[in-house]
Amino acid sequence: MSTQSTRPETQTDLADLIVHLARLGQSTGTTPLTSAQWTALRYFAHANRQSRTPSAFSCFHATTRGTASQTVKSLVELGLLARQTHESDGRSTLLDVTAAGHEMLRRDPLEDLRKALARLAPQNQRALAASLGQVAVDLARLRAAPVFGTCVDCRHCQIETDGHFCQQAQGLVNPNDMAAICINFQPDSASRSGL
Repeated sequence: MSTQSTRPETQTDLADLIVHLARLGQSTGTTPLTSAQWTALRYFAHANRQSRTPSAFSCFHATTRGTASQTVKSLVELGLLARQTHESDGRSTLLDVTAAGHEMLRRDPLEDLRKALARLAPQNQRALAASLGQVAVDLARLRAAPVFGTCVDCRHCQIETDGHFCQQAQGLVNPNDMAAICINFQPDSASRSGL
């Protein structure tokens, strides 16, 4: 009796390739930050205001709150992130990328991967984005983890005469946050896209 998996070989190869690309995309050998620090810095640069908390980052990075807090602490000590008290909840901390953090992001090692992806034909870029977005949604659901995405593809976002309204936050969405990562994201059943 055969003990081989019944899964097609390409599924394993695709998973390995995605992990390999992720690691290769973040390694340059000369970067001053760890891959976890780069992930955090990118996250806080692209997250909306309500999602710029250590807790939301720990969900996004799929790690413990303690590990996420250590990563955040190191970036604050390096002057790349700044803490501020949440205006409506004094126990909560919001994090903003500093000018030095934005300068560091100009040297992001992931930029080489972005350039390689940009060389794909536009229709291949769209297909890859849709496919990987769907995989991100499905995997998050399998793991009972939050699905992160943007207002553009979120079922909570409604177009109103005076702007975009978020049913989850019960307020208008700042136009700058329409393309920002949100922890309250719920995929629109029509698009079902992820990040």
